[in-house]
Amino acid sequence: MLTSLREHTRFATQPTKFWKDLRPTGTITTASSLRQGVIQLFQQYLPGCSVAPKEKTFFHIHLVSDATGETLNTVARAAAAHYADFQALEHVHSLVRTTKLLDRVIQDVEQNPGIVLFTIIDQELRRALEQACAKLEVPYVSVLDPVVNTFAKYLNAESRPQIGGQHALNAEYFKRIDALNYTMMHDDGQHTEGLNAADIILVGVSRTSKTPTSIYLANRGVKVANVPMVPGVPLPSALEQLDDVLVIGLVASVERIAQIRRNRLLSLNETTFTDYIDKKSIAEEISNARKICQRHNWPVLDVSRRSIEETAAAILNLHQEKLNAA
Repeated sequence: MLTSLREHTRFATQPTKFWKDLRPTGTITTASSLRQGVIQLFQQYLPGCSVAPKEKTFFHIHLVSDATGETLNTVARAAAAHYADFQALEHVHSLVRTTKLLDRVIQDVEQNPGIVLFTIIDQELRRALEQACAKLEVPYVSVLDPVVNTFAKYLNAESRPQIGGQHALNAEYFKRIDALNYTMMHDDGQHTEGLNAADIILVGVSRTSKTPTSIYLANRGVKVANVPMVPGVPLPSALEQLDDVLVIGLVASVERIAQIRRNRLLSLNETTFTDYIDKKSIAEEISNARKICQRHNWPVLDVSRRSIEETAAAILNLHQEKLNAA
C-alpha cells in the first residue's frame, strides 16, 4: 500500500513488466479492449487499489497531445473513475508539435513519473516520446491506436491522419457555433419569440441544471432554449403553442434542490430564510411543474442523481425518439 506521494513516486520509476506485455503486440489490439486496457494499466500502476486507504493516494498522469487533448481527458477520467481511492494529478500538455515542446514534456515526466497517455501523429515525435518513457520506465499508451487499427481493418484502407482533424472549420463546426449562439440568447426564458427555432426546450424550477445542460447540448450542435418555472408566473404563451419542438421538464428531489439553493444563497452572503429554500415550498414547485408537464404531455427527467452528461444523453435519446416518430 502506498501511503505517501513520495512512496508512490518511487514506485512510478520501477519497471512495469505488465505494461510490456499489455502493449499493442499483446492484449490491446482492438477498439473494444482500449478502455479495459487502460483500466488494467491503472490497476497495475495503483497497487492495493482494492483496499481503501485512510487518505487518497495521489499519482501523476501525463496527457500529451498535438491537438487540444480532449480525447485524452475523456479516456483518462473514465479510467480514473474506477479508482475512487486514488486522485490523479493531471499534467496536460496540449499542442505538442515541436521537439522543443516535447523536451519540456519529457522533463516534466522525469520530474513527476507517472502514466503517460498520448495522441501524437508525427512519427518522429512519437518515437522520441516512447523511447523517453521506456528509458524512464514509466507506462505509456497511444490511446487512439486500437481504434484507428480497427477502422483500418474494417474499411480495408490506410489512415491519413491530420493534426486536430476533428476540430476542422467545417459545416459541423459552424453548426455548433450557431447552436451555442442560439442557446446563450435563449437562456433563462429570454427572447421567447424565437422558441420555435429551437431543437429542444428545457423547462423546470430553479436549480435543476437547465443552463449547463443547455450549453452542453449546444456544444453538440443542438439548439436549446430553457425556460424557468417560477411560482406565480405563467409560462410564455409561445411555449404552449409549440407542437414540433421537443419540450422536456427537469425536476429533482426536494432535498437536492434545497441544498443547491442554500449553497447559492451562501455564495451571495445571503442568510435570510425564504420560501426559496423552504422544503415545503420547493415540494409545491416540483408538484406544480410535474402537473404542467403532464398536462402538455411533456416528458420529465429527474436530474437528482444525474451528471450534466447523463442528463444530456437522456435528452438526446428522447430527441432521437421524436425524430424517428416524425
